[in-house]
Amino acid sequence: SLKRKLEEKVANPMDFLKHLKDPVGRTRSAVRAADYLETTLRLLKIKLHFSGKWRFNVTDLLDRKQKEMISKKTGCDYQIRSIKCPKHDTYRTITGECNNRKHSYLGSSNRAFARWLPAVYEDGVSVPRGATEGKLYNGFPLPLVRKVSNEIAHTANENVTRDQELSLVFMQWGQWVNHDIDLAPASGAGASPELHCETSCAFKSPCFPIKFPPDDPRTPRPDSCMPFIQSASVCNPRTFTREQINAVSSFIDASTVYGSEESVAKSIRNQTNQLGLMAVNQNFTDEGLELLPFENKTKSVCVLTNETVKIPCFKAGDKRVTENLGLSALHTVFLREHNRLVRKLRKLNPHWDGEKLYQESRKIVVAINQIITYRDYLPLLLAEETRKWIPLYSGYKENVDPTVSNVFSLAFRFGHTSVQPFVSRLDDRYQPLGSSSHVPLHLTFCATWRIIMEGGVDPLIRGMVADHAKLMKQNQLLVEELQNHLFEQTEVMGLDLGALNIQRGRDHGLPGYNAWRRFCGLSQPQNVDEFSKVLGNSKLAKKFLKLYGTPDNIDLWIGAVAEPSVPRGRVGPLLACIIGTQFRNLRDGDRFWWERPGVFTPQQLHALRKVSLSAVICDNTRIRKIPRDVFKVNSYPEDFVDCHEIDALDLSPWKHG
Repeated sequence: SLKRKLEEKVANPMDFLKHLKDPVGRTRSAVRAADYLETTLRLLKIKLHFSGKWRFNVTDLLDRKQKEMISKKTGCDYQIRSIKCPKHDTYRTITGECNNRKHSYLGSSNRAFARWLPAVYEDGVSVPRGATEGKLYNGFPLPLVRKVSNEIAHTANENVTRDQELSLVFMQWGQWVNHDIDLAPASGAGASPELHCETSCAFKSPCFPIKFPPDDPRTPRPDSCMPFIQSASVCNPRTFTREQINAVSSFIDASTVYGSEESVAKSIRNQTNQLGLMAVNQNFTDEGLELLPFENKTKSVCVLTNETVKIPCFKAGDKRVTENLGLSALHTVFLREHNRLVRKLRKLNPHWDGEKLYQESRKIVVAINQIITYRDYLPLLLAEETRKWIPLYSGYKENVDPTVSNVFSLAFRFGHTSVQPFVSRLDDRYQPLGSSSHVPLHLTFCATWRIIMEGGVDPLIRGMVADHAKLMKQNQLLVEELQNHLFEQTEVMGLDLGALNIQRGRDHGLPGYNAWRRFCGLSQPQNVDEFSKVLGNSKLAKKFLKLYGTPDNIDLWIGAVAEPSVPRGRVGPLLACIIGTQFRNLRDGDRFWWERPGVFTPQQLHALRKVSLSAVICDNTRIRKIPRDVFKVNSYPEDFVDCHEIDALDLSPWKHG
């Protein structure tokens, strides 16, 4: 167990990944129920001992009564129980429940991802494609995901091309929003706490190990594998097909700051007084400014990244907070923004109690996140395709399902291709800060100590503002730091994020590339020539078909990130469709959307329209010079202005008599 590993001071990269993705709280109960259901069905199948020759679903042999009983006994029936929603609600719930009054659970946490296309599993129920070696799909076997990653995704750290227009803040915002709307936690919570996916190469759910091809540049020993744990599933009492669970609320509701379930939300609020504040770190400050609190010390993987200082991981609304330093910096800035708003609103409205201060500040923080994402971020990503997929807002539609789709949870990982291999930190003149100003990315995963001991969040934010994002090019998809060294904090071999993403798509039962092209109304290339046209690159098309045989079999993630970008945008047509459709649903299906009449007063709306990420940074750090648009690449000092020149949020419309 992790505790023992901490005592022995050895942890492998998987421990870091597990820590970031282990189910907690209500998620754990939901996952456990699903595990019980799966085990029950497996035992039933053995009991009915049919020979494996005849493919059948146990569920076809059960009548409705039996299904209901199984559902009840395994604890799965909570899925179908509906909850009573209050008649009048001013604020959104933490879980996202009751946002939709007709179907209270739409978009709420701990529910299955939406399926835009039916799942594809080897056995029609839960076995991922590629689990049975040599099995043919459309006449061809699926290639090993690590081989695809090596041959198509791999980019040496030195070979990176910089994005000439966009900064690293743009990349970081993508991850921030992504963590707000989806988290597919790892399986194995219910089944067995002692999982050894490291030791065997066999597919034995929830282990779905990634095999190394014989010619891998770094096979440590024959028959060795990269561990991979399947995403946790959620009870699916209707069809019993494996569906993955989304542990966070779908809505853009700053769940990264506030949490997606009540117990977490409570635990990160300041318990010592009733003032509506979020809890902050009690051991350290950032030159007097607030830092995120630590999680409970005894079992923190973050301690392993620096044995001498023993700094644990941060605690926030989302447990992936510590995954990288830029992400921790955004978490910190929005924590401070919440507390800043609470203090200002308390001055304006001394009669407000702590709950009211908390909810009103939270409501503003959510609006800021929605505005920055839709006004500033998405148009840079989708460019000329923005309005095609996300037309102007025309009000709340209760028949739109805001639930994050399973395919989106994979498609939005496109951002991995814009990550730079180094983290840089700059002083207030935007010059490199000391000896640790340029650190290889893999030495910063889960390294909270670098914020506490190496200058706080300001140098990190300056670094992201001044650095270019990596440009996603067809021959430079994923830097070595992510393709070979993911979570490589100790001597143990790192993971391959490209291979993990592709394997994850199979784990989630996602259909292949052409099925999604069809879904999006795009052409479906059938051969090398047609695929070369789509990619605008015949060399790459040949490489793909040498691996996959047919474009139908290409895994969604790698196929989608390989497409050339739409004009001026940063994703290809397939990603633009999936991402655009999802963000439209997240807006139109949100009853508390910031622009919806009645959510804010006209005066409040007028004030909110002036917010920007630069303003949030100015208000909550000691950074004094900043570009007006932090998503764009800016050169110091000519593109920077003093914080005084940035519009601040005027809170006077929140004053109540």
